[in-house]
Amino acid sequence: MKVLFFLGHPAHFHLFKNTIADLRSGGNQVFILNKKKDVLDDLLKKSGFDFYNVMPEGRKDSRIGIATGLLKRDWRLFRFCLRHRPDIMTGTSAEISHVGKLLGIPSVCVNEDDFNVVPLFSKLGYPWATKILAPDPCQTGKWEHKTIHYPGYHELAYLHPDHFTPDRTIVSQYIDPDRNYFIIRFAKLTAHHDRGIRGITTDIAQNLIDILKDLGKIYITSERELEPQFEPYRISIKPEHMHDVMALAALYIGDSQTMAAEAGVLGVPFVRFNDFVGRIGYLNELELKYKLGFGFTPDQVDEMLSKVRELASGKNIKTEWTEKRTLMLSEKINVAQFLTSFLENYPDGLKS
Repeated sequence: MKVLFFLGHPAHFHLFKNTIADLRSGGNQVFILNKKKDVLDDLLKKSGFDFYNVMPEGRKDSRIGIATGLLKRDWRLFRFCLRHRPDIMTGTSAEISHVGKLLGIPSVCVNEDDFNVVPLFSKLGYPWATKILAPDPCQTGKWEHKTIHYPGYHELAYLHPDHFTPDRTIVSQYIDPDRNYFIIRFAKLTAHHDRGIRGITTDIAQNLIDILKDLGKIYITSERELEPQFEPYRISIKPEHMHDVMALAALYIGDSQTMAAEAGVLGVPFVRFNDFVGRIGYLNELELKYKLGFGFTPDQVDEMLSKVRELASGKNIKTEWTEKRTLMLSEKINVAQFLTSFLENYPDGLKS
């Protein structure tokens, strides 16, 4: 088979990297296309995968910039598919469904955010997608009839214990892994679905540091520019090492969805703070069913700070979270294996 992957975010590289390797080892031809986003190019280069960036110039974050960028990517993907004629396309971007519909190529949209959380993506991608793959808690609205649900999360495609074990020697390049440390993450919150979303402010960040500074080392990783008083806490970690550092942390706090979920599936307590709290099914499940983390909206600052203090100073937290993670893993699948099987056996696998 000829399988095309379209990657739009660093998290999507991790989501598909093991499936790409499995498909290639099985004798399939794999095309990887991507757009410029944060460290995505760096991750692809480090992986050794051949890839083609359809939009190396990037785009502006304005509505016009977003629309123009989509049209450019549609056209460039269309031309690529005319030349290479993949048998199936998959990814987390609307472009594959547009081009797939035009050229009669099956397109599989893989998403874990509920349709009403990413309404623009849902309206642009789902109507023309052949199939949608989503975790059990994820709602796809009126496109449910073409959705295949599975018991897992995107993060279990690369952080499942079948694929990942933290390497203390890597962590020691940045941090003493035997010392208690906390990771704080500031997301950029500039995606189209982030409009109007509040996260960690300067004052809240300072409050967090005041709580944590006597309980362990504090490290800040940030997509956005940091205020001068936070620079001493900034840590620069190679993208391919981030999960090793995350896995040995005592606590993760941030306004990023993906990193909160990554912490959760690694068995690291997380505190998520933004306006998405309560609105995303798979994170609700991690927080409410498995109790691997806690979500707070910006109207719950005091409650959030209290929970951070409780987790950072608590006893036996590691043991408790290991037990919670074990329960979660017992009820979930290796998502990379599921994706590989689904794509290799498409469409026959749909009948079984």
